[in-house]
Amino acid sequence: MSNNLFEDTDSILSEERIFPPTQEMVENANITAYMKSKGFDDYEAFYKWSLDNRYEFWDDLAKELHWFEPWQKTFEWTDKPFFKWFVGGKTNIVYNCLDRHMETDVRHKVAFHWEGDDGETRSMTYEQLYVETNRLAKGLQKLGIKKGDRVAIYMPAVLEQVIAVLAVARLGAVHTVVFGGFAASALRDRIIDAEAKMVITADGNYRGGKLIKLKQICDEAVAETPTIEHVVVFNRQKLDAPMQEGRDVYWHDLLADIPADTVVPCEPMDSEDLLYILYTSGSTGKPKGVVHVQGGYSVGAYATTKFVFDIKDDDIYWCTADVGWVTGHSYIIYGPLMTGVTSVLFEGTPAYPNPDRWWSVAERFKVTILYTSPTGIRGLMRFGEEWPAKHDLSHLRLLGSVGEPINPEAWMWYRHNIGRDTLPIMDTWWQTETGSIMISPTIIQPLKPGSATRPMPTIEADVVDKNSKSVGLGKGGFLVIRHPWPSQMRTIYGDPNRYRTYWETLPMCTLPVTRPRLISKALSVFRVVSMMSSR
Repeated sequence: MSNNLFEDTDSILSEERIFPPTQEMVENANITAYMKSKGFDDYEAFYKWSLDNRYEFWDDLAKELHWFEPWQKTFEWTDKPFFKWFVGGKTNIVYNCLDRHMETDVRHKVAFHWEGDDGETRSMTYEQLYVETNRLAKGLQKLGIKKGDRVAIYMPAVLEQVIAVLAVARLGAVHTVVFGGFAASALRDRIIDAEAKMVITADGNYRGGKLIKLKQICDEAVAETPTIEHVVVFNRQKLDAPMQEGRDVYWHDLLADIPADTVVPCEPMDSEDLLYILYTSGSTGKPKGVVHVQGGYSVGAYATTKFVFDIKDDDIYWCTADVGWVTGHSYIIYGPLMTGVTSVLFEGTPAYPNPDRWWSVAERFKVTILYTSPTGIRGLMRFGEEWPAKHDLSHLRLLGSVGEPINPEAWMWYRHNIGRDTLPIMDTWWQTETGSIMISPTIIQPLKPGSATRPMPTIEADVVDKNSKSVGLGKGGFLVIRHPWPSQMRTIYGDPNRYRTYWETLPMCTLPVTRPRLISKALSVFRVVSMMSSR
């Protein structure tokens, strides 16, 4: 790290514009309904209550989900830094994504509208997604996949990628999704570290008009791994992909004799059983497998989706991220499906074949909530305002930003050109290690361009110096969180000792600090200004 760390960040955000919520937003918000159930009309008073009553808060949200067996204790922290949430509880996140909706009208709702790079479209209801997830789960069982096995998923953004994730988790196996743009070496390293037993991939796909031969890349990776027993191949492009006899099987052949009424019961999982491993980029060394578990992650992803995006029954929600990143796990697949919302899944790129591709998708599917990245926004800004102006974006009611700090200029462009100068922007800060959103406004709070505003309920965030002392207003330092939360990572896969070192850098702070954030503390408003990695 830089020796001038704190000198470099000893600054305050000069942005002064504030955009308050409308009265209608406040009255109809999900967070308002919860606050009122606790006797609060004022958010600041509610937030302070949440810090003192965090276990009650998380108990309430957990009770909105299905549990095969209830938890006996909300939180346990006897072996620091390791901790447990919902101790003794038994659940399965896929039951909460699919099975419980089969008992309601949600079963008939569209779960995903999908659009391919070439403009092809498909839609799949919750019931259809349930059927196909069960069929694939049965096929994976036939190939020997069981609870605890690790399965690598290396696929494009197609509906079958979602099905693969859900089928693996349904069986109690552990998925590790690898971004489809990664090279063979990156896939190989992740397979080896996770000791994956299977890879689920596709023959290939087009992205931005360019053909990516995924199966060929997968074969190169698997050739150097000792644990892969089977490779399941979704025939996305009908390519003449090489198939190794005895190891490789096409998706359609695997499912050919599995009927639509097949039901593979969700494996009851302990709250602390592994759900998935997601690897950090490895840009500064060997990729490290961040471990997330069934119970706490489910509750965190569900609660933040409900409150940050203010999900309503008639929303059409679109997160433009890739499932290969944590944003895709939490806010394309798990969070939205648990809330029962209709989502959009897009295979292409923002500006192919034209710079209005995103706005065309948003118009066509009547998207009401758009969650995207500052990089995407800035990239489309350079093409000019005329491209979004060509499209009817009047269905939009809420915008979001994720992945990096959004500068005030991009924030204002987003609000003006996409949000009609009226829509709220949820500027969210979180990361792979947190599992879910940590700092973000809700729809009832005032907004400030370029600022993620305030911590979420129960999240005790602060800015400290290298001695873990809270800094004054306008001072720079490390962003830390002082108490565990349900969706927090549990360990580094296969390397618990390295995980312990997370807490040795800044004593008494709970956020894993292999990714410390440098921020300025200004008038109780958090603005993430840069990131440094010590990995």
